[in-house]
Amino acid sequence: MSDALALPADPLAAAPAVPTEIRIGYARVSTTGQNLERQINALKAAGCRKVFADKKSGKTAQRPQLQACHAFLDSGDTLVVPSLDRYGRSLQDLITMVADLRQREIGFTSLHENLDTTTPGGRLVFHVFAALAEFIRELIVAGTREGLAAARARGRTGGRPTVVDAQLLRAARDLLPNPQHSVASIARLLGVSPGTLYNHIPDLRELRAAGRQSPELEARH
Repeated sequence: MSDALALPADPLAAAPAVPTEIRIGYARVSTTGQNLERQINALKAAGCRKVFADKKSGKTAQRPQLQACHAFLDSGDTLVVPSLDRYGRSLQDLITMVADLRQREIGFTSLHENLDTTTPGGRLVFHVFAALAEFIRELIVAGTREGLAAARARGRTGGRPTVVDAQLLRAARDLLPNPQHSVASIARLLGVSPGTLYNHIPDLRELRAAGRQSPELEARH
C-alpha cells in the first residue's frame, strides 16, 4: 500500500487515545447559490461547538475554511462532517485526510454514513476504504500499461493509419480514462488525429470524465 494511504498497523487501535469530547464541524456546498443552513444545523445538533463552512467545489483543492478547520483541531478532538462527499474530493483524498487526522490523534465522524473512527467499527471501515483505494489505483496503472503495450505492439509511432479498426479503438478506450494522458497524446501514440478519436468514440468525453472522477465519491447536492 502506498505511503499516502497507509494506516496504522493496528487499524482498530483507539484514536484519539484520550478524547476531549470537543466536536468541530465542517460543511461545504459546491456553489454560492446553495444553502449551508441544513448542514450547519445537522452539525450543531450533533454537538459541534464550532462549524467551518466552504462554498467551493469539492474538486477545488483550495478550500480555506477546511484548512482553517484542520489548523483549529487539537489532539483528542473529533471532526464531524455531514457526509463523506462534503469532505473529500475523492476516495484517496478522503483516506489521506482521515489518516492525517488519526496521526494527530483526532477523531472523524460522518453523519450521513454513520461512520465514526473513534469506534472500532468505524476504524475498520476506513481501513477497508484504504485497501480499496489502493486496489483501484493499481487497476488503473495496470490498465494503462496494458493499453500502452497494445499500442506499441501495433507499431504506432506516428503518421495516420489507413484504417481505424476495432483493435485501435480498443487501445484508445483503454488509455482515455487515464487523466495523465491528454486526448492529443493518446491520438499521437496511436497514429491518428484527435478528431479521429472524437469521431469514432462517441462516449469519449464520458470516458475522460470517468477517469478524472475515479475513484471519486459521487457528488450529492
